[in-house]
Amino acid sequence: MLAEPIRILAIDVGAGTQDVLVYESDRAPENCVKLVLPSQTQVVAERIRRATARRLPIHLAGTLMGGGASSAAVQEHLAAGLPVTAAPQAARTLHNDLERVRALGVEIRDEPPPGTEIIRLGDIDIGAIEAALDRFEIPLPSLFAIAVQDHGYAPDAGGREFRYEFLQDLLSRGGDLLSMVYRDPPPYMLRMRAVRELLPGAAVMDTGAAAVLGTLGDPVVAREAATGGAILVNVGNLHTFAVAVRGMRVLGLFEHHTGGVTPDNLRELVDALRSGHLTHDDVVALGGHGAAFAPDYSTMDPITFVAITGPNRGLVRSLGYYEAVPHGDMMLSGSYGLVEGLLALLAREGFPTGKSLIATNGR
Repeated sequence: MLAEPIRILAIDVGAGTQDVLVYESDRAPENCVKLVLPSQTQVVAERIRRATARRLPIHLAGTLMGGGASSAAVQEHLAAGLPVTAAPQAARTLHNDLERVRALGVEIRDEPPPGTEIIRLGDIDIGAIEAALDRFEIPLPSLFAIAVQDHGYAPDAGGREFRYEFLQDLLSRGGDLLSMVYRDPPPYMLRMRAVRELLPGAAVMDTGAAAVLGTLGDPVVAREAATGGAILVNVGNLHTFAVAVRGMRVLGLFEHHTGGVTPDNLRELVDALRSGHLTHDDVVALGGHGAAFAPDYSTMDPITFVAITGPNRGLVRSLGYYEAVPHGDMMLSGSYGLVEGLLALLAREGFPTGKSLIATNGR
């Protein structure tokens, strides 16, 4: 067992915020340093908008990252009649198929043209985070755990379809939450691999799996999940992700755009998930992304307990679901899950820590 305190920088990267936790194993989780900052896609979007206002051509450098706000800002720049060039890896932020990026009007080239405003892309700006921590005399940890939502990419498969094939495979192989953390993500998970380029050695997870694992830091949720099971719903800024879990095993899940979520359609989806009757087509028919299930999902006993987290949980508060607060801070659910995942990974690698953020014995 490791004798020195463990220090981990965990960053849960969302569409609106990046939720940062400096975990120190000799402190209570409530006393660890936490930051809720704009996500890098929001930061990059603002930099592009400033260049647009100044009528400057831009060049996208760096790595693939999450799109959303940054991609919208690029399209606004093009719509203003201003040039956009991009290095190949950065261009994949707009679409993994570079021909489709060119069709938008973006020129793909390695080097920026003279006089171009260079916009550096990447889901993590470790230099900025290190500088912020340094102002408060907090050294940067040497262990990193990062969560991103990665659709995956194969040339002959759509992003969402490929993501659900990936999730279905995970559930078919047991659905163990603690197995959903990677040192070496699969080659088709391009966004996770881009994070590893920025932070070699980092552990990476999907944001959905990290949020679910972190929610087990709430003692009520942990108790219910360990006994009858729990439906855990994370209502994020862009996506809503829900799972049926017993113990540490995921039995089924679905994902929806938060912008399309209403109390009525979420109740319908949750009721079908908790009873074992939900299908992928049901989710798609209600405007969602899709669903994946363990082989024995349809024969499981019904789950009665439902918990919600996420910055937009207020959209469905009227449903009366339990509002989970792991370690007193709902916004850090994914970051706590990242720490738990990395601690489990260290144990599998021969470095057990004896630490866990999952609530036990009602604490």
